[in-house]
Amino acid sequence: MHITPAIKKKIGIGLGIFVVLLLAGLGLFLTKRQQLLEAALVKVKAKVERKFPVTLTLGPARFTDLNTVELRGISVVPVAPLPSDTLLRARTVRASLSVRSLFAGRPVFSNLEIDTVRLTARQRADGRDNYSFLYKKKKGEPAVARDTTQGTNYGLLANQLLEAAFDNVPGEADFRQFLITYDGPRHRARLTIPRLAIEDGEISGEMTALIDSVENRVGVVGHIDAGNYEVDAQVFGLDKRPVVMPYVQRRYGARVQFDTVRVSLSDKTFRRDELVLTGTASAVNFIVNHPRLSDQDVRFPRGGIDFVTRLGQSSFALEKGTRVLLNRMEFFPQLSVRRRPVPERVVGKNINGLTSRGQLMAGVVVKLDVQSAETKANDFFEALPEGMFETLEGTRAEGTLQYKLHAALDMNKLDSLEFDSGLRATRFRITRFGREDLNKLNEPFRYTAYNDQGDSVKTFTVGPANPEFTPYNQVSDYLKYAIMTAEDPRFMTHRGFMEKAFVKSAIQNIKERRFARGGSTLSMQLVKNVFLTRKKTIVRKVEEALIVWIIENTRLASKQRMLEVYLNIIEWGPKIYGVHEAAEFYFDKAPANLNLSESLYLASIIPSPKRFRGGFNQYGELRGSARYFRRLIAQLMARKGYISEGEAESVGGVSFSGRGLRAMNFSARPDTTLRVLAPDSTRFDEPIDLLDLLGTGVPPGLETPNP
Repeated sequence: MHITPAIKKKIGIGLGIFVVLLLAGLGLFLTKRQQLLEAALVKVKAKVERKFPVTLTLGPARFTDLNTVELRGISVVPVAPLPSDTLLRARTVRASLSVRSLFAGRPVFSNLEIDTVRLTARQRADGRDNYSFLYKKKKGEPAVARDTTQGTNYGLLANQLLEAAFDNVPGEADFRQFLITYDGPRHRARLTIPRLAIEDGEISGEMTALIDSVENRVGVVGHIDAGNYEVDAQVFGLDKRPVVMPYVQRRYGARVQFDTVRVSLSDKTFRRDELVLTGTASAVNFIVNHPRLSDQDVRFPRGGIDFVTRLGQSSFALEKGTRVLLNRMEFFPQLSVRRRPVPERVVGKNINGLTSRGQLMAGVVVKLDVQSAETKANDFFEALPEGMFETLEGTRAEGTLQYKLHAALDMNKLDSLEFDSGLRATRFRITRFGREDLNKLNEPFRYTAYNDQGDSVKTFTVGPANPEFTPYNQVSDYLKYAIMTAEDPRFMTHRGFMEKAFVKSAIQNIKERRFARGGSTLSMQLVKNVFLTRKKTIVRKVEEALIVWIIENTRLASKQRMLEVYLNIIEWGPKIYGVHEAAEFYFDKAPANLNLSESLYLASIIPSPKRFRGGFNQYGELRGSARYFRRLIAQLMARKGYISEGEAESVGGVSFSGRGLRAMNFSARPDTTLRVLAPDSTRFDEPIDLLDLLGTGVPPGLETPNP
């Protein structure tokens, strides 16, 4: 077909008209799009201000391309309780906007980019802040009456915090130059984030956190699914530096640090004011240091937990399905902690003897059950935290071990404390000792005595090469039986522990909020003196218990040998160590020649050797408590068949000679006006409680101690 000039002209005119119409339509579209955007932002502002008590200020907005919106400036200022205190300020916000959704009146934003953000949280001394509106009850929600006497509902609180956090996580985001600060009456924090990105749910970024003067540089990687409340994230130290937990250090005086921590939350269920969380947590090179725990770092190279936890009304629980992994050793704990309602809590001295400091734990009820999988002995020793069992580091063994623990404590009824702990062995045998050769108990060895400050006082050989070493059969039977009766009546038959004594000691320690009593058997005292430090820490007690278990359950040393070493190393007064030196110092005798009265005295000062003259007044007369102790132990010795009834009845005073008499420094002239005091048995709580352990009741004639 031949196109004539007239046709060409018509086509040109038509195309021109089409282009004009297209340009006009595009101009109209762009104008309308901008108007719709501004209207949408007005709606967003109104919606936010209806939902939260804030003033939202939005800067100029424009399209930078077909579907990318740029907002120049944004701020969030709470209306109350701290008006005019800006919570959030951002210089530039960019986001992708679905044009179709914009024209439909329901704008959908994605791919959020925020540059130069300042999030400033504040709390005043009176409790007012500029941020708690984010998770408190929203406007329009019906008020629900809650009984505050029932305590805090941790499930409800945790669920509110989790939902507030997940609901504000965008699907796609890129935060740059993000600064978060918190200024409160007790804590200050500054979190600087050069960049934090979320792309297809994948998280990556780094930050510098300065909290309470503790600074950490950390990296973050992971995945988040906000709609399903799922997250899997790792936090790790940058520049090969560990991450230190600041709040724990300030609040509890403990240093807690790690190289990497991984936390995942796989399920969240909130029903009937109870929150159930399922997930995992693990750490690499996790270190704890606290003076009451240990005098050095306790390090867990690798460990983790698969948890099923329930939070509710004043309650927390680790439920069945929870598993703890330390290297190759698995533990299955079940823990429940709840607090009684306020009217049911026992506060003050009442039945527990607690002071007002005990209010924090008043009404708390705890139950713990732990069972480990049957574990190869070498895997067991390799799983022990570094710095916690120094003596056993490097130990190798055959067979398997399995641990079980049951404990229950009601702070309203401390005397009902339950505790049962046991390590079961199958074909267990030590093949190589670690840092310390426990077999040295059977051989001569050098022993160093330390004072309570950890300073060495004296070093000597425990063995025949030492002229003051006294073999077992050259020690008076009176002394051996008096010590066993007073310190450990079942020494010859138990496997290192007396659980009733431990429970009684634990009850008193909890009541007095200190290490008031040790509850140690002779085996434990021996291990403490020969292999461990004198410091009273939790770690030392645990290490002590494990070493005792090994010695007793492998029959590493006979009971006679253990008692022989014990008698030759323990302290018996001012720099007096060993039975030979004690017998000579106080009575100018050989240990074999000690009589019953002298033996009872030596047994009485073992718990507090520095108070060797505490049982006497200034004139050398026995105090009522000392007489009570001597008669008590003598009667118990008679009932066990160690001595005759006549010997027990004839127990009288005690005479000193030589250096011991001079050390006593008694006055030569008695005070005829001296008032007779009622017997004080508190110094001898440990032996007196042995009545319960023996199950014998109070011996005849001792129901009411004589002064």
